[in-house]
Amino acid sequence: MNLSRMLRERAAAARPVTVGLIGAGKFGTMFMSQVRVTGGMHLVGVADLNVARARSQLASAGWPGEQYAAASLDDAARDGGTAVTDDAEALIRHPAIEVIVEATGDPRTGIRFCLAAIEAGKHIVMVNVEADALAGPLLARRAAEAGVVYSLAWGDQPALICEQVDWARTAGFRVVAAGKGTRYLPTYHASNPDTVWDILDQYLRIDDRSSINPKMFNSFVDGTKSGIEMTAVCNATGLEAQSGGLGFPPASRFELAEICKPRGSGGVLERAGVTEVTSSVYRDGREVPHHLAMGTYVVIEGESDYARRCFAEYHMLQDGSGRYASLYRPTHMIGLELGISVASAALRREPTGSPVCFNSDVVATAKRHLAAGEVLDGEGGFLVWGKQCPARRSLAEGYLPLGLAQHVRLRNPIAEGEPVRWRDVAIDETDLAVRTRREMEREFGGAPADLG
Repeated sequence: MNLSRMLRERAAAARPVTVGLIGAGKFGTMFMSQVRVTGGMHLVGVADLNVARARSQLASAGWPGEQYAAASLDDAARDGGTAVTDDAEALIRHPAIEVIVEATGDPRTGIRFCLAAIEAGKHIVMVNVEADALAGPLLARRAAEAGVVYSLAWGDQPALICEQVDWARTAGFRVVAAGKGTRYLPTYHASNPDTVWDILDQYLRIDDRSSINPKMFNSFVDGTKSGIEMTAVCNATGLEAQSGGLGFPPASRFELAEICKPRGSGGVLERAGVTEVTSSVYRDGREVPHHLAMGTYVVIEGESDYARRCFAEYHMLQDGSGRYASLYRPTHMIGLELGISVASAALRREPTGSPVCFNSDVVATAKRHLAAGEVLDGEGGFLVWGKQCPARRSLAEGYLPLGLAQHVRLRNPIAEGEPVRWRDVAIDETDLAVRTRREMEREFGGAPADLG
């Protein structure tokens, strides 16, 4: 509760927290809109392959042109302005920058830039949850060994869920389940960038279709993003993936404790201590009233009669037995809240969530029958979606992580709904992301961690 005070102190000392942002997409632009008006924080540079787009995004986020007119990073660091560049490596290496925000969304790129930031002695805020799901535990360990912070991104749902889990455990509660809400039907797993509009048009008004990336949006629809985000939560908290992956049960925000509890107690979970994502639509397509589509939650257990009476007295959202109760956050503001991670890393040297174990994985799963010779197109594409899976099972079965299912050719046919395995694709074992993932598997491939 003292980050704003600490930022004010840095501002008064004319020594603001200095930041470099890689990636000027939606998340990065939302951060840009707030960092400009955050006292004690200075965005020294923005790196994006499309410099013109980055400048346009700064303008759309409310930046006067003179504020991002710096000719170089040196000029920006000296004069308090912001430079725009296509050279992310130069941004990472610049001595004036304390914190790197990696917001490209590409797992291979994210791993490369994260390792470069660690080598340069920079704190890293990993907006790129795709990279975190692929090799986050190893990246976080390497950062700690180098004396820098590796942090999940506050404002994105994984970090918010981690905070709710931490709250519950610090208050002495057993965490039964944690997760988020989304819009889901079983048929969505087959969605692709061409058909995603049939789903989006049901609940979003998008007048200019050219304004969004349908492949990116499709990763939210087809279940992939949920698997990635819940994997990040498991690996940062010690919660586990259910053996069958996410079930996406329909639930309102007032039914969380009734539904997201173990089957033995009348719920849908195979056991306590797992992640689950609730759906905002029933299986027949009707909207769930008071759903949690943009929010996050935690379900806790009252382990004494006294605690359960207190749940009732203080109007917690309990299940019918009174044993379980939930706490939820109705929405998340992604990049608008990211400054909390930046400030926490620089001023407290504390992450807003960080992987500490390898309990969960995201497995490339066939959307349709796949023929030998086809080239996989990765997250949100036409061929595979990402299914959450216990890490121990993924390793034992040799499943291919979704983050590596891009631009690789199939050696074997894969039936619809089946996981792709390492042996099914031609992999370049010299690729940095592949080598990093293999190293992570060797270091974290033991029994699942239980941090509860």
